[in-house]
Amino acid sequence: MLSMTKKSGYGLIALSHLAKLPDSELASARRIAREYAIPEALLMNVMKKLSSVGYLESVRGARGGYRLSRPASDLSIIDILESLEGPLRLAECMTEDDTADLSRCKMASQCPIARPIHRLNSQMREYLGAMTLADLVAEQADPVA
Repeated sequence: MLSMTKKSGYGLIALSHLAKLPDSELASARRIAREYAIPEALLMNVMKKLSSVGYLESVRGARGGYRLSRPASDLSIIDILESLEGPLRLAECMTEDDTADLSRCKMASQCPIARPIHRLNSQMREYLGAMTLADLVAEQADPVA
């Protein structure tokens, strides 16, 4: 079944939390973990990864913590997910350019579902590429959603 991993879910939760903070405010991984009942050690690893790829800025010290390193509107959901998990693929045979890799699957050349799965993969990547962290945060604030 296709589902988001805990690592990706926790990363999106942390990023959305930080996106809602005033510009100068920081939040520690510990604070975020407590607020959302997330295992602190796992969240710290996720935040270190997000920091290493340039999505978060880490400030050391007693009043330290994390903040977004760029506007939430500049962070696409696909980029966030792929920074944590690697390339998004619905099937093992998929390549990053949505073509079949015959070396990964013995059935790739005669697979009856390859074309629709590749099209679905491409549409999903396009949708997640167009959606930003700001969109995710805006939906949280929308009482109808």
